[in-house]
Amino acid sequence: MSTSVRQNGDFCWINVLTPQPGDAKKFFTGLLGWTYGDLGGMGSSIKVDGNDIGGLFDLNSPQTPPGTPPVIGVMVKVDNADATAAKAKSLGGRAKDAFDIADNGRMAELFDPNGAEIDVWQPKKEQATIADPSHHGAPSWFETYTPDVEAGKKFYTELFGWTAQTMPMPGMDYTVFNIGEKMIAGMMQPTPEMKNMPSQWVTYFTVNDADETAKKAVELGGKVKVQPTDIPTVGRFSAIESPQGVGFLVIKYLPRE
Repeated sequence: MSTSVRQNGDFCWINVLTPQPGDAKKFFTGLLGWTYGDLGGMGSSIKVDGNDIGGLFDLNSPQTPPGTPPVIGVMVKVDNADATAAKAKSLGGRAKDAFDIADNGRMAELFDPNGAEIDVWQPKKEQATIADPSHHGAPSWFETYTPDVEAGKKFYTELFGWTAQTMPMPGMDYTVFNIGEKMIAGMMQPTPEMKNMPSQWVTYFTVNDADETAKKAVELGGKVKVQPTDIPTVGRFSAIESPQGVGFLVIKYLPRE
C-alpha cells in the first residue's frame, strides 16, 4: 500500500457536512468503502485503508453556521495558516481568523474572489491525510467552478504557488493547476447545464468502476446527476448526490502507460 505525506500547496483533507450523519455513513460505506473513527465527539473521521482522509459532521450541529448546505469542503496544506489568510485578503478574497484544532494543527477558512470556499491546514501533530489517492474511496482530484477564470488563476497561483495551464476541451476551456510536475486540481466556468451553480470546490473520489458505482448509488438511495461519461485520455466519471444531498464525483482512471 502506497502512502505519502502531502506537500505544502496540496489538498490534504475533506470535511463532509451532512444531515442524518448516521445514514450518510451507511451510504458512503456501501458506495466508497469508508470506515470511521471518532473525532472527540465532534464528528467522525473518515478512513480509507485505515488512513484518515477527512471528517464527517452533522449539518444540524450548533457549531454549523445556519443556512450551510450539505457539502464536501476541501483543505490545502500550508506552512502558516495566519499568513495564508492574510495573503488571501490581499489578493481580493476573504478569510476568517485562523484557529487551533487542539494541538493537531491550525486552520483558516478562506474564500476566493468568486466566493468559493477553500480552507487551509497548518499541521502540528497531525499532517492530515497520507492515504493513497489511487485506491477506491480516496479523494484524488479537486475542481472549482467559477464565472471568472482569470481572477481564479491569479488568486490561486499567487496564494499557493500553483502554476496554471489552460487547455481546450469540447465546448469549453479547462484550467489545470500544478505543484511542480504534479497536477492537483482543475478549474472551469460552469456549463449551461450548471446554470445557477454557485462558485465552489468539488471532490472526485477514485473508484474501481464508475458504472457500477453509479448503479450502486441509486440502489443506496442516492441520485446520479451525470451519467457515467468518458474523459478522453483520463478515465470515466459520474456525478452523484447522496440521499442527504451531498454532491460529489467519482472517477475510474485509465491505466497509466
